[in-house]
Amino acid sequence: METHPVHPELLKQKVRVLVVGCGGNGSAIAAGLPYLHQALLAYGHPEGLQVTLLDADIISPTNCVRQPFSRSEIGLYKSVVLANRLNLFWGLDWQGIPEHLDTKRRLDGVDIVIGCVDTRKARAAIARCAEDWSEVDYWLDLGNNSDSGQFVLGEPLNRRNRRHKLRLRTVSELFPEVIQADLDGDGLPSCSAAEALDRQEPFVNPSLANHALALLARLFRYGSISYHGAFVGLSGLAGVKALRVDPKYWHRLRKKTRGVRVQN
Repeated sequence: METHPVHPELLKQKVRVLVVGCGGNGSAIAAGLPYLHQALLAYGHPEGLQVTLLDADIISPTNCVRQPFSRSEIGLYKSVVLANRLNLFWGLDWQGIPEHLDTKRRLDGVDIVIGCVDTRKARAAIARCAEDWSEVDYWLDLGNNSDSGQFVLGEPLNRRNRRHKLRLRTVSELFPEVIQADLDGDGLPSCSAAEALDRQEPFVNPSLANHALALLARLFRYGSISYHGAFVGLSGLAGVKALRVDPKYWHRLRKKTRGVRVQN
């Protein structure tokens, strides 16, 4: 079985994390990152995480149904509210930036970008910013529908990550349709709490986020991983199917899923 070793520089310095999107998955990821930060310090990491949350959306009444926001926060920026809350509780100095990702700028000063977006257009923007002349080490992408989803940790092709047989393929390489903006739906927000729950069940986001964060924890604790993502299902006996570090498996997966849409 093939394994992927962690980039060694990430074990020697503060790990700079950018979370793009602070909705269902993003807010769940944000809530779990302090635990990963504490775990890294306990494992002997010198500085742990430095996190930036990026999202220009404001909190709406329907966000208060399945996302960790209260009605008193309606009208405030999601990214700023989450960063302030984490800083106050954990004594951190993380940052919330109420902006959209600028596709004209590469991601400088970012080691790991975590994409928690719900459109293919937004995911394509992350791909453009993390590739080519960027020096991003890893791109962790999360996507889901009402009761299932997937997460994929990849190494974008850029100045830091060269072409290599065992380079972790990104979600856009394994599933090219996830960055095809013309496949996006109507893009309209849920108009009621009931509709919000129809589109995403209450616990799908934390379940997906916990699996994704557990992957990062294993990468840092043991220094290597034999899988770099998974498909997660909450209905029936769907369970979890791991995405192995295996070039032959990646090839078969691309052929098998050609034309099959994975989750936003």
